[in-house]
Amino acid sequence: MAAPRIDNLQYANWSEKIFREMREGGVDAVHVTIAYHESFREVVLNLESWNRWFEIFPELIFRGQTGEDVRRAQAAGRTAVFFGFQNPSPIEEDIGLIEICHQLGVRFMQLTYNNQSLLATGCYEEDDTGLTRFGRQAVAEMNRVGMVVDMSHSADRSTLEAIDASTRPIAITHANPSWWHSALRNKSDEVLRALTDAGGMLGFSLYPHHLKGGPDCTLDSFCEMIAEAASRYGAENLGIGSDLCQDQPDSIVTWMRNGRWSKEMDYGEGSAIAPGFPPQPTWFRDNRDFPNLEAGLRAAGFSQVEADGILGENWLRFYDASFGAQT
Repeated sequence: MAAPRIDNLQYANWSEKIFREMREGGVDAVHVTIAYHESFREVVLNLESWNRWFEIFPELIFRGQTGEDVRRAQAAGRTAVFFGFQNPSPIEEDIGLIEICHQLGVRFMQLTYNNQSLLATGCYEEDDTGLTRFGRQAVAEMNRVGMVVDMSHSADRSTLEAIDASTRPIAITHANPSWWHSALRNKSDEVLRALTDAGGMLGFSLYPHHLKGGPDCTLDSFCEMIAEAASRYGAENLGIGSDLCQDQPDSIVTWMRNGRWSKEMDYGEGSAIAPGFPPQPTWFRDNRDFPNLEAGLRAAGFSQVEADGILGENWLRFYDASFGAQT
């Protein structure tokens, strides 16, 4: 069997078209965001929508819960869908909801989404106070049940403390190194070394605000950056987390940035003159373009084994080790 292809972060406007495009692109598993600012009850409604899609399109998608589900999807020509939160809002102030959410299929949870949360500090805050008391207990509970700590939108001190506090490797599912492109959401060399030294995973983002050159970033530049990251951190710790927001209306990026917390318009990585989603690079517009990444990695000097790792095998190994209860 060929190596699996895994995209470890998307937030698309899901539809039959996109499910079929995942199959055309050979995407065997995808980690999808089901919460930004939602409450627990609102997450349940999102899960109802996914249950309906699983019922309508069983030949294309099914709920993924373990690494073995990726192998099952690959063998059947389907895509395994894994759930994650980009904010701890669904657990509200109840640590017991972490286990409940894991039982509902959630496998990743960010401790912050840009702002200060009850657990840690987001990357847009001026003062990073690190993990809170609740945050340390939440990390321990996530370790226990098999929910991955994701620090993609968190500030440096909070991220380093999460790496240190966690007894299992954590993930930054969708970001790029700040030494390649300086952005609040991209990660410092110190953070990435600590992450990967502890066995954690970095998923490279294709969201244009995270790319050098934005929408005009070239495939060569992106893959050369991955090659440099591999030389610094080891190719075995790298994967893809495209952050693809395909077919979403601009109202969604407003929700992502503002939620219910702000009366003023927060433009995040955008601006008043360009408030919406930026256009994708021409070489990665949707899931059908996933094979372009393989071609780019090979052209950048990666072996087929290394490219297969970055495009899926590394995430699969991480899934196998991360999603079960701690023993």
